[in-house]
Amino acid sequence: MKNKGKMIMIITIGIMCVILTTVMFMQFKVVEETDITSIETMREAELRTEIASWKTKYEEMNKKYTETVTTINEYKEKEQNDQESTELLQKELEKANLLLGKTDVTGKGIVVTLTDNEYKDIEAYDLIQLINELRLAGAEAISVNDERIVATSDIAYINNTLIVINGKKMSSPYVVKAIGDQSYLESGLTTKDTGYIDVYIKGNKKTATIERQNEIQILKYDGEMSLKYAEEVKE
Repeated sequence: MKNKGKMIMIITIGIMCVILTTVMFMQFKVVEETDITSIETMREAELRTEIASWKTKYEEMNKKYTETVTTINEYKEKEQNDQESTELLQKELEKANLLLGKTDVTGKGIVVTLTDNEYKDIEAYDLIQLINELRLAGAEAISVNDERIVATSDIAYINNTLIVINGKKMSSPYVVKAIGDQSYLESGLTTKDTGYIDVYIKGNKKTATIERQNEIQILKYDGEMSLKYAEEVKE
């Protein structure tokens, strides 16, 4: 759309230049070919007619010039509006992709590592609870073993050694990254007696560590996002 607008504007300017150049050449030609002696002998009525004719031509060309300038300004304004609209749409698209987990992101946050031990293995439910706690604490992006967690992510427990996330098999240790306010994220997990660590980890003799990091990178979700059952409500 932007290139098309520029092309139209260039063509319009070119046409205007041709028109103005033609008028100049027409005036020069009249001066060259006019016999001064004939002008002196012209009757007053003929001179008035000639002057009126050129006045009309001038007014017509001036009108065309004004219309051309107006058209050029309209194209400039339209091109600017199109560019602004394009930039706005691009920003909205980037924001949507960010919220949907379709872009790589980096920032401050925490890293929680869940590991099987000699007493208990980490289960899918442990990961689900952890992800829910992080979301409630304001996590803006979450991943498990570099697999991005999005709204349509599924976490399933196959056996004592494997957990499936987004259709991909994973095993211990499970490295859960979360970008967000470090204090909120950490306090939501470590609140004494009621936090995730005390209730789900220590209370079940499982193993977990928490670490703050200032440069956490979470990769984008590379799968397809589709709904199986939900449909748009049509008015």
